[in-house]
Amino acid sequence: MVTLAKKLISNACGKEHVTTGDVVVCKVDLAMIHDSGGPRRVKPILERLGRDVWDKDKVVVVTDHYVPVENEETKAIQLLTREWVHSQDIKNFYDQQGICHVVVPERGHLKPGMFCVGGDSHSPTGGAFGTYMFGIGATEMAGVLVTGEIWIKVPQTILVNWQGRLSPYVTAKDMMLATCKDIGMGGGRYQAIQFAGEAVHALSMQDRMTMSNMAAELGAQAGLIMPDEKTAAYVEAAGGKMPVDWQQYSIEQVAEGDHLISYNAPDLEPQIAAPHTPENADNASAYKNTSFNLAYIGACTGAKYADLVAAASVLKGRKIASGITLKVAPASLKDQQRAEAEGVIQILQEAGADFLANSCGICAGYGADRLAEGEVCLSSTARNFRGRMGASSSKVYLASPYTVAASAVVGSMVDPREIVTM
Repeated sequence: MVTLAKKLISNACGKEHVTTGDVVVCKVDLAMIHDSGGPRRVKPILERLGRDVWDKDKVVVVTDHYVPVENEETKAIQLLTREWVHSQDIKNFYDQQGICHVVVPERGHLKPGMFCVGGDSHSPTGGAFGTYMFGIGATEMAGVLVTGEIWIKVPQTILVNWQGRLSPYVTAKDMMLATCKDIGMGGGRYQAIQFAGEAVHALSMQDRMTMSNMAAELGAQAGLIMPDEKTAAYVEAAGGKMPVDWQQYSIEQVAEGDHLISYNAPDLEPQIAAPHTPENADNASAYKNTSFNLAYIGACTGAKYADLVAAASVLKGRKIASGITLKVAPASLKDQQRAEAEGVIQILQEAGADFLANSCGICAGYGADRLAEGEVCLSSTARNFRGRMGASSSKVYLASPYTVAASAVVGSMVDPREIVTM
């Protein structure tokens, strides 16, 4: 039986069929790198080899980690990045336009059937578009940039099937936190996780991106969702071109030896994950009245346009509580501009939000806004590892933008449904 993962890999390696466990060499359709793990890491390797990139049109570079420039070190990194991009004549360069996992698809670079790699652990985001995309390190990326190829061991598939529809104020983020709790951070075991079922198909493309992105938290190599008409509409609107035969990738099944996990979406409640791992998730009501001082709506899983709209729907006509700081870092400039045009940003501002740059920022532990000693943050980010977002004594709880916004209004953690019905 052919799964979506096997279909994508067999196309990339030029074989009619592949079998779980096969080691094959695949041609790469797109390689994405950013300013942190990109040119400053791969440039010296390519120079020692005396090689340039194999195909300048298949490389995308995004500056998103060392943004904004704050000191001489970050200034030098950004300058090196721009100079390398120019030397390689790479046209797909997005300088301070937002987080790579959001910028790459919103600019039309991903579509069903592609086989892609990214120099970042959350590269499985591309799986939301029927693309096989996974993260690799700088040394492997250098090999890809020289050869345009990479080896892969054909993985098993874990099909996570969400039956029924989500209740209001329950999101893709809650789905992923619940899955992290259920199967653990290593539950994916370097396999391909595919998200399926009515609840997944009902999600917007940006919410699907959140699911695929957080496959990384399960230890998976890829987080796939089969393409449908929503996928086609998004890709076309982003300036991409859907393959004529894209429906051949509309596969949603497991093969012998694979795994099937089923959930009933209507039963899911808003989730909060306690420090210091996403698998410490439970119903938000279990954390009711838990204190925190910083509410953060940011990162590729928590500050896209759809996330900003969700937060604004809770904050409209309300103010954040005394003693709480709300910081918002829109995931991309395009999403921020759209939110501004529609009045969403104004709602957040009137509620008392402070705005940060379109960058990875606090989520990746960069910038002046990193968490201070003992600070407690309720965040829409994907990870809450000890010290990741700042001081090792800080604590990070994870939740959806709805839950972060509602808790910022109350002044302590709360199930968002408790205040939206007031």
